[in-house]
Amino acid sequence: MESVQAIKQRFEIIGNDPKLNRAIEKAIQVAPTDISVLVTGESGVGKESIPKIIHSLSHRKHAKYIAVNCGAIPEGTIDSELFGHEKGSFTGATGAREGYFEVADGGTIFLDEVGELPLTTQVRLLRVLENGEFIKVGSSQVQKTNVRIVAATNMNMIDAIEKGKFREDLYYRLSTVELSLPPLRERKDDIHLLFRKFASDFAHKYKMPPIKLDDNAIQYLTKYRWSGNIRQLRNAAEQISVLETNRDINLATLQSYLPAEGSNLPSVIGTKKAESDFSSEREILYKILFDMKSDLNDLKKLTLELMQSGNAKNVQETNKHLIQRIYGQKEDSEIPFEEPSLAAIPVQNQNLQEEFEDEDDDQNYLFAEAVEEEDSLRLDEKEIELIKKALERNKGKRKAAADELGISERTLYRKIKQFDL
Repeated sequence: MESVQAIKQRFEIIGNDPKLNRAIEKAIQVAPTDISVLVTGESGVGKESIPKIIHSLSHRKHAKYIAVNCGAIPEGTIDSELFGHEKGSFTGATGAREGYFEVADGGTIFLDEVGELPLTTQVRLLRVLENGEFIKVGSSQVQKTNVRIVAATNMNMIDAIEKGKFREDLYYRLSTVELSLPPLRERKDDIHLLFRKFASDFAHKYKMPPIKLDDNAIQYLTKYRWSGNIRQLRNAAEQISVLETNRDINLATLQSYLPAEGSNLPSVIGTKKAESDFSSEREILYKILFDMKSDLNDLKKLTLELMQSGNAKNVQETNKHLIQRIYGQKEDSEIPFEEPSLAAIPVQNQNLQEEFEDEDDDQNYLFAEAVEEEDSLRLDEKEIELIKKALERNKGKRKAAADELGISERTLYRKIKQFDL
């Protein structure tokens, strides 16, 4: 059995943190078996190294090793990717296809971000874990596979189970052995070692002298939170290596490449989400839009029913009250009002339609325009509210706020000017 130090040299793992060493020790111990392993830890801590270690030290090392990013595959095609499909099983299936579980028979499959799997796919995966059986999409024939599964996630799986997003039975089958990798902020003694390694690699890659940090910069580097973990540290080292002509890096230069501590977002999905989470606000906005559409359809339906009943006066009176309500005026207040024509609404009663067809064209769409104006006002208010919240959370930084809103910085600047924020 290889030592922890030998494994770290072989897979270029830098650091001497006890938690990191313990995780590697456990990987070495379970490698010769066929036990399913679940690797947990924040995004960017290097979870992809563990399944490679397990595969290389197992009796399956000469068979295939396939890494699958479950979060990157669309829900509609993930079953086909994992289990394969038959010709004609769905639109675009012009031929039969082997899935990863068929191709990797006798080897190892690494399911990265396994917490993102749809519930229907989780049922199929559970069957593979229990008896090694699977069925291709569009087929009724049961096939066997001998695959070892190593999974990884940055989600809080217990929380996902409680919310019904992940099957409890599948979790316990995947986590026969659970390995947890510590975040970089808990490996303070390893941070400068990793930075020096990355700086040396990029110096060799770009054929330039390696960068060096002064004492103040090193101290700041080790105390920084590193929400993106090793991935963020590597990106920072690469940026500084490429952009700085002076190879001696001081504290001010280092800080210019790192976001302020307060603006860092957590990389791991915790047990609770902030109430101001932007995705929740977007869902609320979508719900408001659907409710508005539903209200509009109800109004159209009511108006049509009144028209079909033959009482044109009641129809016009109803529309008057609706428009008063849209503009927020009391029913007993006197307002300039023109009776709207109903020619713009589909009419099944031909006699009633002919009764109103001589109305002035300027009045034809008064009711529809009033509803559209209300929609526009409500959407503008929501848009202003979302922009204000994004700017507040990012302390007025337009670029960060634009990234959170999913728009370009130029578009955000235009919106700020438009709404006079």
